[in-house]
Amino acid sequence: MPKINNDHALRDALNGLDAQQQRILGSRFAQHVIHLSKDERVNRAIEAGMRDQVAPGELEDAFKAAKAYATKTYTDCGKDTDWLAQADHFVAASAAAALTPDALLSEKQNRAWKAAMQARMAVNCTLIEDDDAPETSEAEHQYALAEAFLG
Repeated sequence: MPKINNDHALRDALNGLDAQQQRILGSRFAQHVIHLSKDERVNRAIEAGMRDQVAPGELEDAFKAAKAYATKTYTDCGKDTDWLAQADHFVAASAAAALTPDALLSEKQNRAWKAAMQARMAVNCTLIEDDDAPETSEAEHQYALAEAFLG
């Protein structure tokens, strides 16, 4: 397996995953930023998305919960520049991306890639909010997660 140490390699690896693998890995990306989430329904959706065995109805409910919260919090983005509220929004958006049903995806979309980008946005919001926040590379963490998943 080639080393994943940049976004091009990550995207190539993610494009080789089937729908279930994309969901699970995308949910793992969201789970890494779950501490920024303020909504228990989103947290439960992430946990459901990470499971190998999950009922289709449960996945549908998890997607709807994450998507509804992401939609609700989207309108708060930019108000008074509350960066932590925006981070919360991006966690929900990451979860919703990972859980997106096949019928709502275009041919070129990849659940795990979209979830990864939304998780990075969540982290970026915290860096803007807190100058003393540790500058950990979410991208590097995602590379390591993907390698472990594929390994």
